Amino acid sequence: MAPRVLILTASVGEGHDLPARTLAEQIRSELPDAEVITRDALEPMGRLVTAISADAARLVFFRFQWLWDLGFWFFAGFGPTRRSSQALLARLGGRGLARMIDSIDPDVVACTYPNTTEVLGRLRRSGRIRVPVCAAITDLAAMHYWASPGVDVHLITHPESVAEVREVAGETTRVECVHGLTGPEFLAPHDQGDARASLGLPLEGKIVLVSGGGWGVGDVDGAVESALDVGEVVQVVCLCGRNEALRVRLQGRHAGNRRVRIEGFTDRMADWMAAADALVHSTGGLTVLEALMLGLPPISYGWGRGHVRVNNAAFRRFGLANVVGSREELAPALRDALAGGRLPVDGFRGLPSAASIVLGAARREAVVADRALS
Repeated sequence: MAPRVLILTASVGEGHDLPARTLAEQIRSELPDAEVITRDALEPMGRLVTAISADAARLVFFRFQWLWDLGFWFFAGFGPTRRSSQALLARLGGRGLARMIDSIDPDVVACTYPNTTEVLGRLRRSGRIRVPVCAAITDLAAMHYWASPGVDVHLITHPESVAEVREVAGETTRVECVHGLTGPEFLAPHDQGDARASLGLPLEGKIVLVSGGGWGVGDVDGAVESALDVGEVVQVVCLCGRNEALRVRLQGRHAGNRRVRIEGFTDRMADWMAAADALVHSTGGLTVLEALMLGLPPISYGWGRGHVRVNNAAFRRFGLANVVGSREELAPALRDALAGGRLPVDGFRGLPSAASIVLGAARREAVVADRALS
């Protein structure tokens, strides 16, 4: 029988829902008979977990950003409070999550949201969940909650993450660097001229892409202004995500300026990245990965809070992205990125697919079950 795959996500920004969608599509492409079920994991984990994980995050991101640093230190950075928080999270959300998994009866579970992954690891260690669990990790660093002892396979997007995953989950944990947590279009070759023509952008000159992520956070205004100060830039494209207030404000501020183009949420990220010559992005994560996959030089700027601060330190450590701490530093960083040209991209195409690892875990579980019955 074809496997039933349960993918767990959380609607806390596009950084978790997008990998869930792309993984589901990749599984259906590789094994059309597979039954793929995607669920938001926060609902069965209860109102309190949802309030802390999703509702509070939306408020803090926009109004009380200093609290994100404090919360990250308390829940993830400081060992004693982190361990207590993880145990409380499992106590609050574990029973409801396990009941939901029982009702679906999957052959394998894949999770794109770290808080849920932590609970799944504990449920798996205790024997409450008896099917394999795959953690889909889209950050470079800050692996607590993303990785957990008990998880069968950790799927990572950067090979540089291996050491930290093993530090958190144990030296013997299985770690696989994969593609498939981003869309397949990021592995395909793109022609810059064709991409620009399809988006109505200038065919000549340098273009800077500014992104505040799905929520449109950080110093997006400053990034646009700094990019305009770089003389060779003919167009600045600002992607505001689902932040309608940001989009309206920037459109009003730059009305009549032909060098600035303001866009809302887009499903053509690969085309925008193929058309551009440099990226300024505020929240790290998948957007920086997508830029690296297309050879677009990334600059992290504008929202160095909590887990983003830790990821920025890793970007610097591994030389994956330039990290800029002030507006004054941004224009020179952009000039360097534009002068350096596009980056090599060959390493990503040789990786195994996330779908193949998830389906392989389901098959191994089926073999074990067959042997137990025989």
